[in-house]
Amino acid sequence: AVIFVITIASLVTSLIYKFILAPLDLTYLQTIVFILVIAALVQFVEMFLKKVMPPLYNALGVYLPLITTNCAVLGVALTNVQNGYYEKGVGIGLLTGVVNGFATAAGFFVAIVLMAGIREKIEHNNVPEAFKGTPIVLVTAGLMAIAFCGFSGLI
Repeated sequence: AVIFVITIASLVTSLIYKFILAPLDLTYLQTIVFILVIAALVQFVEMFLKKVMPPLYNALGVYLPLITTNCAVLGVALTNVQNGYYEKGVGIGLLTGVVNGFATAAGFFVAIVLMAGIREKIEHNNVPEAFKGTPIVLVTAGLMAIAFCGFSGLI
């Protein structure tokens, strides 16, 4: 759901910015407009899952609407605009923004899956009482952040 929302939000927000906000000099409204677009996409995903896959919809529960408040989704839309992808022409700029959105979403997916796997393994280990729960998750997230820093500068 996050991959779909981020990818489509990249496309829609770029179009809105290029053809509505920038020509009318309403760029100061970009954050509000982007949040509305993201909320609409999340509602679309929620309705689709409720209709097509009710067990998945029920399993996700409150976590599905929380995609709207995920900073990564808004961050990608704002980054695409700030990097000027819309200025490179409709085809190239739009494609660059959508690819950036998809790649960011894929990276987010990989990080979440890794974190879930590590948390699953940690549950079956002897963790000191002081580190059980949130503290060990924060230590794990810090170690993962250090590991992902090794990929910086590759591209």
